[in-house]
Amino acid sequence: MTATHTTHHPQSAKRPWAEGLTVFAAVMLMIAGVLDIFRGIMGIAEDDVFVTTRDYVFAYDLTGWGWIHLILGAVAVLVSMGLFQASLWARVAGVTIAGFIIIANFLSLPYSPVWSIVMIAFSGFVIWALCVVRQDNSGEFDHS
Repeated sequence: MTATHTTHHPQSAKRPWAEGLTVFAAVMLMIAGVLDIFRGIMGIAEDDVFVTTRDYVFAYDLTGWGWIHLILGAVAVLVSMGLFQASLWARVAGVTIAGFIIIANFLSLPYSPVWSIVMIAFSGFVIWALCVVRQDNSGEFDHS
């Protein structure tokens, strides 16, 4: 008498985690993108909410920083829409754009310190959520 044991790990338990993290990343990236768009508009309008610093190595014109944040925010919103479709290109682009948002906010840290730190944290959560979800051989996303 031969007994065969098959170990079956239900994918249904892992799939909601993967979908949840992707949706989390999409929402966080959309929020970060919209907030970056607003920050860009404030920079282009040379609003008084920004701190002026002297002798900063990465000192750009406030309008220049405004355009950088406006473009990054617009791209982040577009990529977040692709993340709602759970497409692989959007995951790669999401990690990339979130990395660029971190760099831009680090470089513009003296202009609005608290807000830059908040945006760095948002983008860090996006990168984490997109990197822990893996795609299995069947094309489904898996959280392991």
